[in-house]
Amino acid sequence: MQKAYTVAQINSYIKNMFSQDYLLNSVSVKGEVSNCTYHSSGHIYFTLKDKLSVLACVMFAGNRTKGLSFPLKEGMQIIVSGNIDTYERDGKYQLYAKKITLDGIGELYERFELLKKELEERGMFSPEYKQPVPKFVKRLGVVTAPTGAAIRDIISISKTRNPYIEIILYPALVQGADAAPSIVKGIKMLEMIGVDAMIVGRGGGSLEDLWAFNEEIVAQAIFDCSVPIISAVGHETDTTIADFVADVRAETPSAAAQIAVCEISRITDAIEEYKDELFNNMSRTIERSRNRVELYKSNIARLSPQTQIQDKRFRLMKQEEALRQYMKNILADRRYELGLKAGRLNGVSPLEKLKQGYSYAVDAEGKNIKYTDSVKKGDELKLYVTDGYIEGTVTGTKKEG
Repeated sequence: MQKAYTVAQINSYIKNMFSQDYLLNSVSVKGEVSNCTYHSSGHIYFTLKDKLSVLACVMFAGNRTKGLSFPLKEGMQIIVSGNIDTYERDGKYQLYAKKITLDGIGELYERFELLKKELEERGMFSPEYKQPVPKFVKRLGVVTAPTGAAIRDIISISKTRNPYIEIILYPALVQGADAAPSIVKGIKMLEMIGVDAMIVGRGGGSLEDLWAFNEEIVAQAIFDCSVPIISAVGHETDTTIADFVADVRAETPSAAAQIAVCEISRITDAIEEYKDELFNNMSRTIERSRNRVELYKSNIARLSPQTQIQDKRFRLMKQEEALRQYMKNILADRRYELGLKAGRLNGVSPLEKLKQGYSYAVDAEGKNIKYTDSVKKGDELKLYVTDGYIEGTVTGTKKEG
């Protein structure tokens, strides 16, 4: 009977075979990235595939620092260098990646990522270096190819928005080995001429077609330029180094023209609004000034000497009238008091007694004669009665009681 082996023995035997194979200990495999997963531990698990087959791969966290210089994403064409070995527990073999590079176009992408990282570390993407595009651009510089959709779109949209805009085109090469120096020269020439803003770009294309806008000399020229630059390279999904360095990134050349050129209709509308606002403000200011003038006239009239004299005369008349009324009141009060007192006096007056049948005798000096001792024989006296007095001479006196 044939001997039976355990699963662990078979997996161990296969692992030993893999470890002894020189080719599998150092191999490079190219393919497309699929099922890419970044694990919380720092390991990267992914599948490398081509049209006929797939290969499981893993890159441990310890190899990522030196072995991978760009983010690994689905669909990338890469070359993975490492060794193929068996994971004994599961009985599965996989490629243990020590280094990952981009394949073909991927090399350009890797250069793109390396330069992007370098320029970012140098601060060339920092917001504090971004210049605002002027609100009212009168002279617009454009660095692009003299033929093609990009310049046609820029001119068409710019003239539609503002027919008075002045567009200065520098006909640059935008593709090929001489494109980057041509773009740099265009930026410097338009800066020297003195445009208000600048559009640097071209229509869409492959990564190779757009590569001039990923060159360091172009990025440096954009960063050093004193004129605000709008980057308009490719279509919405295309991104270049120039986009990161530029003051403003536009998705397309058409969008760049819309950013750079203000609509003349908006300007005229704003002017009308400002005119209306100015008219209303002036009307309110004039009305307030008129009110102040009227107030000043009223104050001047009130404070004039003639008005002051009239006011004082009027107050004097009022005071005189008040004094007269006051005196009348006092006199009336005094008359009333006098009447009361007169009434009381009348009550005790001898004349009143005379009216009741009594008489009143006085001596020659007018003193009342109350006693017989007050006169003597021969004294003159007057005897007052109801309708007058009687003169007489004392012939004698007689005391009663």
